[in-house]
Amino acid sequence: MSEKNLGQIQVTSVTSHTQLEDHEVDLQAIASHPLSIGEVGTTLTNAQKDFVLRRLHFDALESFDDLPPQASFIFEKIEQMPIEEAVEILKKAVKEHDDDVNILESDLEFWKQLIYYHEPADGVRNKLGQVFHHNINREETETVAKSGSFAEKFGSIVQPVKNIGSSDEKATPSHTNSSLNDEDEEIKDEHHVVDWDLQVRLEAVIIAYWSPYPQVRTITDPFDDPTIPVETFRVYLISLIWVGLGAVVNQFFVERTPGIDLGMPVVQVFLYPSGKILEWILPKWKFKVLGLEIDLNPGPYTYKEQMLATITCGVSSGTSYVSTNILMQKSDIFYGNNWVDFGYQILLTLSTQYMGFSLCGLLRSFAVYPVKAVWPTFLPTLRLNKILTSPEKKTNINGWTISGYNLFFIVAAVSFIYFWVPDYLFTSISQFNWMTWIKPDNFNLALATGSYGGLGVNPIPSLDFNVIGTDGFYYPFYSTVIGYAGLVVSMFAVIGVYYSNTSWTSYLPINSQYLYSNTGELYDVKSLVNEKSLFDDKKYQEIGPPFYSAGNLVVYGAFFALYPFHFVYELGTQWRPMYEATVSVLKGFRNFKRSVYEGLTDPHSVMMKAYPEVPEWAYTIILVISLVLAILCVKLYPAETPVWGIFFALGINFLFLIPLTTVASRTGFSFGLNVLVELIVGYAIPGNGLALSFIKALGYNIDGQANNFVNDLKMGHYAKVPPRAMFRTQLLSVLVTAFIQLGILNYQITGIKDYCDPENKQKFFCYGTNTFYNASILWGVIGPKRVFGGLYPVLKYCFLIGFLAGLVCVVIKRLAPRRYTKYFEPTVFLGGFLVWAPGNLSYSTGGLYLGYAMMHYVKRKYEAWWQKYSYLFGTGIEAGIAFSSIIIYFAVEYHEIDLNWWGNNIGFEGWDFQMRVSGSRLNATIDAPDGYFGPRKGHFP
Repeated sequence: MSEKNLGQIQVTSVTSHTQLEDHEVDLQAIASHPLSIGEVGTTLTNAQKDFVLRRLHFDALESFDDLPPQASFIFEKIEQMPIEEAVEILKKAVKEHDDDVNILESDLEFWKQLIYYHEPADGVRNKLGQVFHHNINREETETVAKSGSFAEKFGSIVQPVKNIGSSDEKATPSHTNSSLNDEDEEIKDEHHVVDWDLQVRLEAVIIAYWSPYPQVRTITDPFDDPTIPVETFRVYLISLIWVGLGAVVNQFFVERTPGIDLGMPVVQVFLYPSGKILEWILPKWKFKVLGLEIDLNPGPYTYKEQMLATITCGVSSGTSYVSTNILMQKSDIFYGNNWVDFGYQILLTLSTQYMGFSLCGLLRSFAVYPVKAVWPTFLPTLRLNKILTSPEKKTNINGWTISGYNLFFIVAAVSFIYFWVPDYLFTSISQFNWMTWIKPDNFNLALATGSYGGLGVNPIPSLDFNVIGTDGFYYPFYSTVIGYAGLVVSMFAVIGVYYSNTSWTSYLPINSQYLYSNTGELYDVKSLVNEKSLFDDKKYQEIGPPFYSAGNLVVYGAFFALYPFHFVYELGTQWRPMYEATVSVLKGFRNFKRSVYEGLTDPHSVMMKAYPEVPEWAYTIILVISLVLAILCVKLYPAETPVWGIFFALGINFLFLIPLTTVASRTGFSFGLNVLVELIVGYAIPGNGLALSFIKALGYNIDGQANNFVNDLKMGHYAKVPPRAMFRTQLLSVLVTAFIQLGILNYQITGIKDYCDPENKQKFFCYGTNTFYNASILWGVIGPKRVFGGLYPVLKYCFLIGFLAGLVCVVIKRLAPRRYTKYFEPTVFLGGFLVWAPGNLSYSTGGLYLGYAMMHYVKRKYEAWWQKYSYLFGTGIEAGIAFSSIIIYFAVEYHEIDLNWWGNNIGFEGWDFQMRVSGSRLNATIDAPDGYFGPRKGHFP
């Protein structure tokens, strides 16, 4: 068909894929009456059916007598899809996803090929084997197929399933005996036009009823059943139990390094048997409370119940950002404010948490409903729940026949056992600084290759997945490699700053997160402030200003450049979807009865129309309540914070919330407003570290917590969980989590010996709180005027550099050929600069290897295997580490049962470990004039 003819095609039929009814099914009926391959796609030939199965990665089924409902559904929609409508769907998809970094380039090019496919003169296309052209009618095709010549014409591209639907011989998949190491030429040829009529409808159906992203298709269904029980009594019961346990564990270990957390992979594994137990033991009673009918046991525990419970528990999977603020204010190691009682703590926590929650109402139009808002970080959560709750059909994918359920538990068991090695038996292979073992007392060797205080230039930096991480199983590879490139480039910036002794950095450890005095000692804020924790100039003139390491200076310079850069770049490249979403939000405020799904035609938004929405006014009420709690916090307690600071924090979040969320939703990379807020507040309220910390907590936590809740909403969007059910359970979870985590925090401050001390024997080093504390000193107590005016004047130019670089990158993105700019994400590149102090290359190199293997090589070459198994490897490893680390801590670390041998000691010997806190190439008391570096006494900025 020519391009001209295609342009004249108009859709005359109703676009059924935009109608809710066309996506709804009765899952109970489907499960009780499964269809065989012979009962679906009755207008398609055997070879065409086999082709569809290959494209959907269902060709590896060991039996075709009982098809997965997803396959049956797609076959039905292919037959119903008009050609004209299919072409229009593909045209719209190409326009929408032309610059989409999460769409495989091969898919995009194939869609274009289908849209503008030209008919060969002889009607036969010769490419990778002879195949018939699309204008052969269906009757002719079926006749050819029956005679066997159709399959012969397809050659190696499509081999028909033998006797599909026959009763005398079982159908067998084409690649049952292949292995993961075998290159499957047939799979690759799916992106060639071999049967235009079939392929154009198939691709359109995948887009219109499922998703253009293979990673989304592996964790979602192309249909929904709104009658499935979701918000049940047993969901509330098991959720509250595991919310409580998660809050205890995660708060207790949040300040430990390496961290231990009861993450979602672990909680999911426990939620499922908990739900099944309640299914077995709860009586089948129904009763009414306040007019609501409650069914204690509505039948089998469902996938949607599991998802709602998971989303509810997700609130406790991370600690509140203000717990750092509270620890810093109350602990004697930091400010030691005795007035920080439980009332202040709960007001601060609930105000920030609920303020972040309320902004979800705004973010839905930017980060939940758009198709391109993939949010790769939580897809494994959905995949694990799917294999826990949904029975799988037996498959043979590249020689792998193991079920996803079994694979997860095997990987988790292996991970559980192995983690004892790097975490207890042979700890030196965790942060594997093996190159420093050659000569531990060699300063330059430790500085370059060290994992603790050095730069981490090490080709084999760790044999511990707790250090390597599992992001390589989830994050897009382009995001991983771009961030790593930024990290490498910034390493040279750190080296340049350090060895040039810029801003006296050669007197300090190269990559430390701490603040130092002008003699190279750790800086003590209590020697700088008065009894109200406010700046005391007389004390300041005695001890002088604090100083940052080279790594910390690069991080702050990158932050100052990143804010204007990202704002300019996102507006310049993503202005249209941001504008459309903003208009949608404004319309929602003007008309509260307007549907939030108005105008949306993607399959998941269409399916969500079956459920009542959460109106904008509900989120507005939560916002007002949170503001009242924050105002009470500063009025009832000596927080030294003006009320206008609360509204400032809210306003700056409104300004940056959209550009920050859009980049996180498509790349997985995110950053907070903490540095920008502390800079502005430092200017506005000089000499006040408490006000800076309070407003910074609001400024960061609103954004951070809003993104967390948006993640939950997107998971519910994919899983078709009713929005109002999520709204209610999340509100409750925030309340429960806040009280439990604050109780644990107060116990830690007084009940754990040397809590937050750099030499703490249980590894409670409190790195996060130390960073928060140091920022409050430099930017709050000392203030940015002194920092930019005399201490680090070059930092202020980073804002201009970031702004100009943003304009340049917008021009590059718009004018350069698309093949060079599709994966051009300079914000992620700048994000690599933020890893330093105390991070280094050793924390990212292993993740780069893993990302290349799983998200690049395997995903492209063995997509079916990747879809089924990749996420399960990652979640299994995480679950094993979490189980193992908790048991190790309480079994052998809490009571200090040490293994004192070379393998546990060698990694901590020499300069590398020492440089975390002290040690540099210059000694202030020996090499600096008058025994101290920096501005001279009497001339402090």
